[in-house]
Amino acid sequence: YCLLFMSVFYGAAPKMATAQLYCVCRQPYDVSRFMIECDICKDWFHGSCVEVEEHHAVDIDVYHCPNCDIHHGPSLMKKRRNWHRHDYTEPDDGSKPVQAGTSVFVQELQARTFPNGDEILQPMQGSQVTQRYLERHGFRYPIAVHKMEGLGLRLPPPDFSVKDVERYVGGDKVIDVIDVARQADSKMKLSAFVKYYYSPQQPKVLNVISLEFSDTKMSELVVVPDIAQKMSWVENYWPDDSYFPKPFVQKYCLMGVKDSYTDFHIDFGGTSVWYHVLWGEKIFYLIKPTPANLALYEEWSSSPTQSEVFFGEKVDKCYKCVVRQGTTLLIPTGWIHAVLTSQDCMAFGGNFLHNLNIGMQLRCYEMERRLKTPDLFKFPYFEAICWYVANNLLETLKESREDNCLPPEYLIKGVKALITALRNWLKREVTEPASEVPDHIRPNHLIKMLTKETQYLENGNCGSKLMKSQGISACPSTRLAHERGSHARRTARRLRDHHHHHHHHSHSPKAPSYLDIFEQHTQEVLKRLEMGPYEEDAFFNLKVNGKFNKFSTASAAVVERSLDNNLHLVLCNGRIVRADVLGNKLGLCVFLKSSGLKLHCICSEYTTSPSTEEDAIQGMLSMAGLLYSHPSEDPSRCHAKLKHRIQEHKNFMDSQGSGSNSSSEAWSSRTHSPAHGESPTLGYQYCEPSLSPPLHPSKRPASNPPPISNQATKGKRPKKGMATAKQRLGKILKLSRHKPFFV
Repeated sequence: YCLLFMSVFYGAAPKMATAQLYCVCRQPYDVSRFMIECDICKDWFHGSCVEVEEHHAVDIDVYHCPNCDIHHGPSLMKKRRNWHRHDYTEPDDGSKPVQAGTSVFVQELQARTFPNGDEILQPMQGSQVTQRYLERHGFRYPIAVHKMEGLGLRLPPPDFSVKDVERYVGGDKVIDVIDVARQADSKMKLSAFVKYYYSPQQPKVLNVISLEFSDTKMSELVVVPDIAQKMSWVENYWPDDSYFPKPFVQKYCLMGVKDSYTDFHIDFGGTSVWYHVLWGEKIFYLIKPTPANLALYEEWSSSPTQSEVFFGEKVDKCYKCVVRQGTTLLIPTGWIHAVLTSQDCMAFGGNFLHNLNIGMQLRCYEMERRLKTPDLFKFPYFEAICWYVANNLLETLKESREDNCLPPEYLIKGVKALITALRNWLKREVTEPASEVPDHIRPNHLIKMLTKETQYLENGNCGSKLMKSQGISACPSTRLAHERGSHARRTARRLRDHHHHHHHHSHSPKAPSYLDIFEQHTQEVLKRLEMGPYEEDAFFNLKVNGKFNKFSTASAAVVERSLDNNLHLVLCNGRIVRADVLGNKLGLCVFLKSSGLKLHCICSEYTTSPSTEEDAIQGMLSMAGLLYSHPSEDPSRCHAKLKHRIQEHKNFMDSQGSGSNSSSEAWSSRTHSPAHGESPTLGYQYCEPSLSPPLHPSKRPASNPPPISNQATKGKRPKKGMATAKQRLGKILKLSRHKPFFV
């Protein structure tokens, strides 16, 4: 009977009634909530239930809970005895130095003299801060942009207030707040901080520097600068299906009152920073990340008297940079900096990892590990993102090698540093099993392949001599540049690997067939169609795609001549349905036979139901830009000239080795340049196809679409590396279905 009564009384099983309950709310202990112990009854209470903030608790000497307060009076507070120590109860006898963040420290800091930050700041306009610029000139010094136009940065208006932050983020959100005078972190609700901020009496200096709001409604009001999005590892390399949660470090709101101070530090993981002052003012104290300064910084950070030593005095130069309202500051990897809020201020900022300073980022991460930095203050899943990046950079190096392009020096150095770090992390797994290796990555194989690619570059086998002779600069190697057309290049590589495997069993090299030659030519056309329109920088496009630009002039000339000759080919769904020349109709029918390519010109009405194979080949020729120049040209002569050119290229490939990009370039140059003694208007000419503009990369079909049920695939997906140019071109032609167009 007694057990039954207890069960009914507590509304649960008897074992639940035995759970230890606390506070006036009589709830079990919750590790995520701040609690304080009453010094009288020894019971514990949630700070939010008894209206005691965590940063207030350190000021209480003897705490009385609401029940004990009735009989013993209010709690007893600590007495202040100094203004220069974190523990303000220490006697002020002049024997102890000033500590960072205290009111005395801030006064002394404002009286110090520093070298002017203009010596190191690079003033730039927003439109000048591009990925191309940083890749060419490096990102070694801070950049100041005084007007945000051209940065791609979008922020709330300057009258956006702390109350507005609460309205968008939510007052119940628990945030990290720094008690500046003690340089100590505590947690409180955003509503409590807003109440403190607008209070006429502020007994403490509180600073908010780590409010990440990507998961709130305020995220819609902020768009990070273009440079931070395009270069960010997380934005470019983090897969959507990752086992690890995606790091959110790109959108921070910083709110501080006057005299807020953050001591010298390096941002987690060596990340670079974008920082915009919406209103108010900040002062940055910047120190170069030289080897000597980094060694001094690590020594200072591990010292028990760190807060008593101003790090700016230990280095050769510490620069003072005043960042006023409306200014955006970009701080590179590894820069050591402290920040003073000289006026009440609201700022927005974010962190990002990138390819330009991989070695420095890894060095900062290893320094954090040696200093035993808590995980809360480290870049989330830093090692996981490095594995993802390594996997993508392997593809970048392969594509650069196949294109006979030497990657930039910063990328080669970065990959080497990454290989060393990955090896060390794998060795550490034996004693510290806390792996962040993604499931789909084979770590040892990845390291082996990266090492192989770097050794290939070190041995000088990447075609640098060829580039110098042709005047071609190094290829783009960032994700933005190399992802365009990567699918076509990877497909080409698989085809070459397949052919290489096939020829491996024969003792003598097999001469390429006409179909192989045409396949390579088509791949070059596809690559140019996909990459060209999206290059941001015309100068960069001119240098990188120099091998394609020679096509453009010839192509434009051919198009112009074709228009002068009144040649109009009408295409629908990739099929040449009509060709009008001087009022006559010309039908073009193409047959592909095992013996080679043969083109037959038929001056009659085109057949309305050609075979499926003829449709596919027609589409291939039209996409490749092979157009008949003039109806008066003898068809047999056209056929003979084209076959002669193919035979010339075949002989050239026999001497150079088939399957290389240099052979493809030679074939293209021969196709677009008239032979000796020939008229440039005769024969089949290459013409830049006047197709509709290619789709933006974000709107293109997936790289691995579902199987297409047609005669080529028989409703099944072809094996890797077995897709033909007809199939790939057929998929591209589907983009223009039901949209007739003219060439």
